[in-house]
Amino acid sequence: MHPSRSTHDHTRPDGEDRLSEDLRTEALRIGFSRVGIAPATRPPHHGVFREWLTAGLGGVMTPWLERHEPLRADPTTLLPGARSIIMLATDHATGSSGVGGTGQGRGRLARYAWGDDYHDLLRDRGTRLGAWLEARVPGARARAVVDSAPLAERDFARLAGLGWFGKNTMLIDPRAGSYFLLTAIVTDVALPIDVAVDVDHCGTCTACLDACPTGALPAPRVLDANRCISALTIEHHGAIAESLRTHLGDWIFGCDVCQEVCPWNRHAPGSPDAAFQPRGGEETLDLVEVLALDEAAFRHRFRGSPVLRAKRRGLVRSAAIALGNSPRSAAFAVLARILHDAEAVVRGAAAWALGQWGAAGVEAGPATAALRDRLVVENDADVRREVERALATASRPRTSGDATTGPAG
Repeated sequence: MHPSRSTHDHTRPDGEDRLSEDLRTEALRIGFSRVGIAPATRPPHHGVFREWLTAGLGGVMTPWLERHEPLRADPTTLLPGARSIIMLATDHATGSSGVGGTGQGRGRLARYAWGDDYHDLLRDRGTRLGAWLEARVPGARARAVVDSAPLAERDFARLAGLGWFGKNTMLIDPRAGSYFLLTAIVTDVALPIDVAVDVDHCGTCTACLDACPTGALPAPRVLDANRCISALTIEHHGAIAESLRTHLGDWIFGCDVCQEVCPWNRHAPGSPDAAFQPRGGEETLDLVEVLALDEAAFRHRFRGSPVLRAKRRGLVRSAAIALGNSPRSAAFAVLARILHDAEAVVRGAAAWALGQWGAAGVEAGPATAALRDRLVVENDADVRREVERALATASRPRTSGDATTGPAG
């Protein structure tokens, strides 16, 4: 039985209890890690969500979130007559990622993106569990949701007893930390509900707020998606604000910093699931290889991976920024080549990176020459400004406070 199961079980019909327990057993058999059940009500924190959007903290996702906000307030818009929401957690942590960067000319990915696309995997599992419920209860309806519909998954997961809202806004389970993914099944079957986690187990800890590289956590349980590395490298496909670029470090798809420093993840269960294991055994990506990908190669390389969501221009842009933060002579040729990429955002990121190289003394002459050559032919106003700023950065007088990075292998 689920540890957070309601203490009012004695008031329920035996049939409901048996169905609930059989459902939990089937969910674990299919591959989910934990199960909780919440009522299909208005999300308790919908007002907070509305205030968050109004404050302009939604980043590039704001238009989509605004458009679907009324639907998010009522689960019955997803399934008329909905009475219960089955929330399912799936542990995904693999490998040995740490807080520090790679320092080897490689880009870091959020852990969940090391393997296959969880959307496909969990949608299939959720659909199978929904079909099991419909077969068990004739006439029942169930709809599986994995990040694909306006549903407040974390809110319902908290109601279902799967965790509390940490100061990093992640859902945290005291037994499993926060390295898990959520799946929801909305159903018109009335199931016994679990007890919500209302206790704040974060205490006085502010490790996540202190560690966020870009200051995207301005207050406990407040995320500014305009500054969040995950939002910037995945959802945002345009130019990243220059003031944030050095803080991205070597993250090129997502970010786990606020989870890596969380004490509750010290003993997070690992996942043996083959779908979450690093593709090709690699937890990071070679930045030079990423920069060399054209559109067809990008789609082939990341077929079936969450990384496709960043789009080729977003991933290459982020990889160029990562190289600007950690210059390596071996990457100069490909970085200079994408200075002529068809995508303006890629050209702009390459220009910025070469400017950083020039300032650091890495390929300073060739970097400046490449930037000047580009400026002659560049007709995009935004990219021209990027190139001009990069030239100014590359040629500025060096002081004792400037980087002293030398050519890396």
